[in-house]
Amino acid sequence: MNAIVIEKVGGPEVLTFKEIPKPTPRTGEVLIKIGAAGINYIDTYFRSGMYKKDTPFTAGQEGAGTIEAVGDGTDLAKENMKIGDRVVFIFFAGTYAEYAVVPVEKLIPIPDGVSFADACVAMVQGMTAHYLSVDTYPIKQGDTVLIHAAAGGVGQLLVQMAKMRGARVIGTVGSEAKAKLARGDGADETIDYAKQDFEAEVKRLTNNAGVPVVYDGVGKTTFEKSLNCLSPRGYMVLYGASSGAVPPFNLAELAPKGSLYITRPTIVNYTRTRKELLWRAGEVLDMIKSGKLKIRHGGEYKLAEAERAHRDLEARKTTGKLILTP
Repeated sequence: MNAIVIEKVGGPEVLTFKEIPKPTPRTGEVLIKIGAAGINYIDTYFRSGMYKKDTPFTAGQEGAGTIEAVGDGTDLAKENMKIGDRVVFIFFAGTYAEYAVVPVEKLIPIPDGVSFADACVAMVQGMTAHYLSVDTYPIKQGDTVLIHAAAGGVGQLLVQMAKMRGARVIGTVGSEAKAKLARGDGADETIDYAKQDFEAEVKRLTNNAGVPVVYDGVGKTTFEKSLNCLSPRGYMVLYGASSGAVPPFNLAELAPKGSLYITRPTIVNYTRTRKELLWRAGEVLDMIKSGKLKIRHGGEYKLAEAERAHRDLEARKTTGKLILTP
């Protein structure tokens, strides 16, 4: 089968399209014929070496497809599944490929009417937006929230979920085109950080009161000013680092800024049990199926175009979710 293999860490050029053996499922595993693989920022962290992983390895952490075969002794019926079912999964390496072997407990059924590509959106980006708005800082009716990269993969979904919970949303973007997209998703105010000082704008828009929460997936270039946007006892929710890692920070600075909170959540800790995984994924998939959550794909790339997809993602040329198809 064809796959994208990383034999040494580095830039997008290390994503090598090559033929490798088709995997065989063992007990407790199934073989999935991949219909779509999601591209996520975490993939660039493993590719670059920011997150450690032994090489060589097949890239990708998220995929959707059809159950084609099962390992000996594997009981699909226990999970109310069968061969031929459409499923989606995350946190199991090797999705930039035509086939992947996945443990049964990782599989999430895809409802009728939801495409493979849309199901991929529901996983990392959708569940991230869900835990951020429901659990990390539970948004309340009337809250004003600041969402960085509001037109991005997580941002566009987080804007919509924040509006569902009754928030006033301020979103930062990198262009007028992205501002238009964010407003289309429900953002009440947009700030073009390429032209405006977002700290000053947030203070203006809140009459210097600040916001109770900042959702920041950008990291290095926004961190300091984000803290200054918070109201007393506000939450700095740092869930990514698309601009680079935040430098060492003296936590004592949180006191004079208003007894602030900082958290660095990851989806792994918000899907710790199968029950929570199925609940959270189910909530997002149901939003997509019902039309409450609008999905915007940032682009679909063929498997052999993985290098270009990573370059586009890291250059912030895209809006919404990127998908690889075999």
